[in-house]
Amino acid sequence: MLQLTVLWFSVFTFLSGFTQSYEQLLTTRALQGLGFGGEWSVGSVLVAEMIQARHRGKALGVVQSAWAVGWGLAAIAFRAVYALLPPELAWRTSFWIGVLPALLIFYIRRNLEDPEVYKANRAKTRDSGSEGSFLEIFSPKLLSTTLRASMLATGMMGAYYAVTTWLPTYLKVERQLSVLSTSAYLLVLILGSFLGYVTSGYLSDRLGRRRCFVLFACIAGVLIVTYTQIPITDSWMLLLGFPLGFFLSGIFSGMGAYLSELFPSRVRGSGQGFCHNVGRAIGSIGPALVGYMSGAVPLGIAIGYLAAGAYLLVILSVLTLPETNGLELSE
Repeated sequence: MLQLTVLWFSVFTFLSGFTQSYEQLLTTRALQGLGFGGEWSVGSVLVAEMIQARHRGKALGVVQSAWAVGWGLAAIAFRAVYALLPPELAWRTSFWIGVLPALLIFYIRRNLEDPEVYKANRAKTRDSGSEGSFLEIFSPKLLSTTLRASMLATGMMGAYYAVTTWLPTYLKVERQLSVLSTSAYLLVLILGSFLGYVTSGYLSDRLGRRRCFVLFACIAGVLIVTYTQIPITDSWMLLLGFPLGFFLSGIFSGMGAYLSELFPSRVRGSGQGFCHNVGRAIGSIGPALVGYMSGAVPLGIAIGYLAAGAYLLVILSVLTLPETNGLELSE
């Protein structure tokens, strides 16, 4: 499944570079999203089942930090392509470059095998004749976990989407800051995100999944409200980009380990994929809510309210879910 999702994502990214209309691009991007949504879920389950319990958070935090590395490489590629090619060809080339991850399939096929936890579970289900199904995550035994884990993901995604969509606009238009469009600010933001991912993964093993989520949610919420309420200069914004990236992105590191530990082996992929992507789907409404709220209150207030509400949802969800740090996935 990891090979299939990587291939699917790469092919439709590549095809996006050949589109000739908005409708065509919308179609290829929507199809690309199927691979994008599945890729994280499958990959995080695969890593979680390979790693010992005491190192699971750190391992998945390092994997998650690759998002920041890819972000940096994409920014470099973007600037290089637009410096070398005319705009009408540069945007197409940027999509064509997206086929490169498909080359990883050759490495996956040659070097990776399914984890022993997965193999043992498959053998057990074959012997018993009771294989799990996707609908089992909605059974009376797992429904509550599925709903609460989906709320957890929704809070994280809602805050992230709202802030990353609207905060740059607010700071540029209402605060008249120019540093947001500079390479230096992007570098600081990406560096903060990278270290936030790694640190959060370490802390999720050290402090526990729940405490780490609460810690990052509280600090991220306070930072966002602060950014929208206090006067900030370009110099301060350049410095504050680091903690913003650190906490806003870092909170996601524990998600892969935590969702893997909340569901039994026979439906681990189903539960993880559903909760994470339901969170993304519902959380994507966040930017629209900010836009709607800004008709009644100042934009900065709307961003702060939405972020605070989303992180409150994260905290409430975590407090109702069990601590799973140290859980052996074979149990």
